[in-house]
Amino acid sequence: MKKLLFILAFALLAANVANAQCETIADDCANYLENAYISDGQIYRALLYNDQVAEFETTFFGGNTYRIAACSGEQEGNLIFRIYDEQKNLLFTNADYSNVPYWDFVVENTMHCTIESQLDLNRQDSGCAVLLIGFKQ
Repeated sequence: MKKLLFILAFALLAANVANAQCETIADDCANYLENAYISDGQIYRALLYNDQVAEFETTFFGGNTYRIAACSGEQEGNLIFRIYDEQKNLLFTNADYSNVPYWDFVVENTMHCTIESQLDLNRQDSGCAVLLIGFKQ
């Protein structure tokens, strides 16, 4: 019984530390939205290990300029993200641009998209992935 309580306490402590890590990363990542972008109010986050992929769903509304900021850890370039349309066509990946931490784009027509993120295993093998989406004022 004591062993079970110890394991449970350790799991709760680890979850608390991971949540605090994600909050810090989200605060730092918000700097990429700057004053020109308004957050959509969501913090898309996932705790990733090795080659895990997190998947986030969102809708981009036509006629708007958006910025996606992607962060993991204290250094830029640890997180790879890919944006797909509803037919799973790849619209963008930051892997083609040295894992840049943000991307700006204009949406002509409203579309539902899937954003996948995963760690660049050459730089980091576990951590919290944070995506922020902002639209231009």
